Amino acid sequence: MNIASSAARIEQDVKTDELVINMGPQHPSTHGVLRVILKVDGEICLDAQPDIGYLHRCAEKIAENLIYGMFVPYTDRMDYVSGMGCNLGYCMAVETVAGIQIPPRAEYLRVIVTELNRIASHLLAFGTYGLDTGAITPFLYGFRERELVLDLLEMLCGARLTYSYIRIGGVDGDVTPDFMSKLKEFIDLFPKKIREYNKLLTFNHIFMKRTTGVGVLPPDVAIAYGVTGPSLRGSGVKRDVRRDDPYSIYDKLEFDVPVGTTQHGGPIGDCWNRYHVRMRELEECVKILQQCVQMMPPGPIMVEKLGRVKPAAKAEAYTRMENARGELAFYVVSDGTMTPARVKVRAPSFSNISVLPEIVRGQMIADVVAIIGSLDIVLGEIDR
Repeated sequence: MNIASSAARIEQDVKTDELVINMGPQHPSTHGVLRVILKVDGEICLDAQPDIGYLHRCAEKIAENLIYGMFVPYTDRMDYVSGMGCNLGYCMAVETVAGIQIPPRAEYLRVIVTELNRIASHLLAFGTYGLDTGAITPFLYGFRERELVLDLLEMLCGARLTYSYIRIGGVDGDVTPDFMSKLKEFIDLFPKKIREYNKLLTFNHIFMKRTTGVGVLPPDVAIAYGVTGPSLRGSGVKRDVRRDDPYSIYDKLEFDVPVGTTQHGGPIGDCWNRYHVRMRELEECVKILQQCVQMMPPGPIMVEKLGRVKPAAKAEAYTRMENARGELAFYVVSDGTMTPARVKVRAPSFSNISVLPEIVRGQMIADVVAIIGSLDIVLGEIDR
C-alpha cells in the first residue's frame, strides 16, 4: 500500500467530535472576569458565547437610592481605566435634568482631563494587546508614558484611577501653573513616543501576522450589534459622538476621526484595524489638548452656590459622550426630589462584547485572545 492511499484510509477512520471548553473567568487575556464558552472542532472555533455577570454591583439601582452628587464616585468604578469620561457622562445627564449651565473654563478643564484619560486608556490597551499577542516590551513602553498622564491627573485631584474630579456643576479644582507647564511638556514629548510605539508593535511583522485578517467585523454587522468607538471605526464607519453630536466644547475644536484602512494589506474591520484606530486617536488627543491649552479662558470652575441638586420639576434626560471604548450614555429620570427616580447606563463595552460570536466563528482558538483584546473591553462597565 502506498503512502497516499494509507493516509486516505487513516483520514476516513478518524472521527472528530465537537468540544465545549471554558475560557475564563480567570483567564488573564479575557481582560477581566469574563467567561467565554467556546464550541470547538479541533483548533477551529464553531461558536463563542460570552458569559458575563461575575462582577455585577447593581450600580444603577444604587444611583436611585442616593442623592445626585453622591453617585459620582460610583461612576469611576464602571470603566475604571477611563473614569473621567464616566464622571462626565453622568454629570452631563444630571445637569440637563436640573437645567445647570457650566462655566466655560470648567468645560475646557473637563475636555482636558477626559482626553488625558483617553490617552491613558489607549496606552493600557496598547500595552495589554502586546501581551495578548506575545510581546512584552510594548507594555513597558506604554506604561512609561501612562505614568506621566497619571501624574498630571494626580496633581489635579490626588487620585490615579478613580478620580471624581468632574462634579455636577463644574470640576473639583482649578489647574495650577505647574500643572500647565507639565501638560505642555507632555504634549511636546508624546508625538515622538507614538512613533516609537508604531515602530515597536504596529508595523511589526509578527504582530501584523497575528492580527491581519483575524476577527473581521463587517460594518453592517457592527452597526446591527450597536458596536461603537474604535471597534466600530476600525470597520470603516466614521462615527464619533464628539463630532456627530458635539457636547461640551468639542464643536469649537478641530480633530480627525480615524477609521479602518487596507494599508496593512488586510481587510477593513480586522483586529489590526481596531488596534490601529486607537493608535491614531492618540495623535488626535494631542491636537485637542494643544487647542484647549491655547483657548482656555479665565473664570470660575464651578456654578456658584449650587448646593445639593434638586431639579425643579419632573424631567428626564439622555446624554451621550465618546468615551475611550465608545458611546457612553446616561438616562436619568427626575421626580423633582434630590434622588433620581431612574438611572440607566448605556455602556459601550456591553454592546461591543455582544458581537464576539459573529467574529470568532471559523477562527483558531489562539485567535480568540487576539479578538477579545482588539475589542478593548472593561468588565466594570459591562457588569455595572
